[in-house]
Amino acid sequence: MKIRLAALGSIVVLAGCAGAQQQVTPVSKLSLKQMCIIQNPRVSQAGFLDSLQLAMRSRGYEVQVVSPGAGTGACPQVAEYTANYQWDLALYLAYAEIKVYENQRQVGSAVYDARRVLGPSKFIKGDEKVNELVGQLLRN
Repeated sequence: MKIRLAALGSIVVLAGCAGAQQQVTPVSKLSLKQMCIIQNPRVSQAGFLDSLQLAMRSRGYEVQVVSPGAGTGACPQVAEYTANYQWDLALYLAYAEIKVYENQRQVGSAVYDARRVLGPSKFIKGDEKVNELVGQLLRN
């Protein structure tokens, strides 16, 4: 019985140490190289929005940040985002989600989730992760 409990405990610990989850549904093709980003005031780290803009600009997109209440109809192509940072010896990007809309219809999304990661693999550079997500999302 003790051996079974120890084995079960090991499985639970190993499951918690698994890497972050990431899922991307790439945009097939956008008609314009212009993107409006709806500013999210609930994301406390201003660097996330800066990284998102830089990642899109580096892929040839003209980027404009619009007010939080603008909605997905603000421009022909819109990106909205959310991100959460957590503290565990250092501040790290725990969760990020980016959605892309064209003519108010969602055409792609990217999600990064490290909220359940216990090991040091969660301490990634947030700007590099944002660039990676945008690269996979806007691969055209």
